[in-house]
Amino acid sequence: MTARGRLIVVSNRLPLVMKQQSGGAWHLERGSGGLVTALEPVLRETDGIWVGWPGVDPKRIPEVDDFLEGKEEELGYQVRGVGLSPREVDDFYLGFANQVVWPLFHDFLNQCNFDPAFWKAYQAVNQRFAEVVADEAEAGDFIWAHDYHLMSLGEDLRGKGVKNRLGFFLHIPFPPRDLFVKLPWRKEVMSALLSYDLIGFQTDRDRTNFVHCLQALRPDAHIEGSGRVVRAEVDGRTVRIGVFPISIDVREFAGPAASPEISERVARLWTEFPGRKLILGVDRLDYSKGIPHKLEGYRLALARYPELQEKVSLVQLVVPSREDIPEYYDMKREIERLVGQISGEFTRPGWVPIHYQYGRWDRPELIAHYRAAAVALVTPLKDGMNLVAKEFCAASLEGNGALILSEHAGATAQLQHDAILVNPFDVEGVAEAIFRACTMSDEERQARMQRMRAKIEREDIFWWVETFRKASHDEVDDEASPLDVYMPSRI
Repeated sequence: MTARGRLIVVSNRLPLVMKQQSGGAWHLERGSGGLVTALEPVLRETDGIWVGWPGVDPKRIPEVDDFLEGKEEELGYQVRGVGLSPREVDDFYLGFANQVVWPLFHDFLNQCNFDPAFWKAYQAVNQRFAEVVADEAEAGDFIWAHDYHLMSLGEDLRGKGVKNRLGFFLHIPFPPRDLFVKLPWRKEVMSALLSYDLIGFQTDRDRTNFVHCLQALRPDAHIEGSGRVVRAEVDGRTVRIGVFPISIDVREFAGPAASPEISERVARLWTEFPGRKLILGVDRLDYSKGIPHKLEGYRLALARYPELQEKVSLVQLVVPSREDIPEYYDMKREIERLVGQISGEFTRPGWVPIHYQYGRWDRPELIAHYRAAAVALVTPLKDGMNLVAKEFCAASLEGNGALILSEHAGATAQLQHDAILVNPFDVEGVAEAIFRACTMSDEERQARMQRMRAKIEREDIFWWVETFRKASHDEVDDEASPLDVYMPSRI
């Protein structure tokens, strides 16, 4: 154990997949992804704990915990499960988290369902998480809660007498004041967030929005400082509010991209699109990703710049998400309708302008697509960060990929000088950006990509974890922590 004490990570889901086999025995599948990769070494180093929902009913938590306890030596850290009933999954996760917070924080007020039952379930589930964390917490532990599912956890822990340092990181955007005040429980959510010692956001934009909301709801709050972390004095407490752009483990993408297996897949992709530039889109099925807007921009690019026809192909990969919500099924149908229209309008013998695929892809297949693509079209309507943009850069070994990036993605703050920025609502602007990316000189493409890759390598997922942990101990030198602030005037 280090002098800093243990790390207790709290997230909605555990970084593990629990499956029960036909004979009743549990089977464990390890999670993947940059967050798990970065946090596991710290958890092992500090003899830490990860708390989250293992996907089972509360009645089954004792047997799941017994099973997980037997896996601690293999994992190198402890895991504790929080059980949720089917009704709680509906009202807490599908309800408040994904029909209130998600749309509101992504600027989709018309998608919100402010059902009071959802808020009650959210409070009850955060209380249950707090009970598990409070039972495990020891003096000196740092408790780090993740994302919009657990905004009330800090207040619940304080109510149980937990005096540990508490950190919270919001992975999605924080909305501007005019939107946040539409939330019926705005005061309760703000009060709960102020129970944390450190609140982290992806971008300066998100932190600015939060500070404006804080000042509107708590005019007595005093904000001071500049740089990566500022301080808010509220109710005699100091709450630190910082900007910590999350990233990826570059090695997980750059290393495999050079492997013979993926090189073979890349060569196969290039064979499938001979003499054409591959434009790539990779998105979850979600209204915040702006897939229909992207398709309309591509259609206009083909119409306005006929020299692109038969010279480019768009491969759009769409990953299923929240398939039990009707609005997502309707969105899928709209995407498929647009794909059919574009194909019908532009297809020529030997050339199909768009290749749409709906499904799930393993990491090697995604990396092969990243490396094969000449252009990545990353155009969400609103995103906390968007790691696809960074994954594309990390896997672009030839260094000649061009990134078209939405100015409403958090990644814009770090990549704005070398990505081609677009407003995804501006269909003509997207079309122009596609033409520009496809006709850019090799020298310019390589120079831009080299700078983006260097930026991502410097500020990777491990840098993110360490920067947040230092800030939790008041070790960040604000004056030495300049921020990448996106200024729309730079377009």
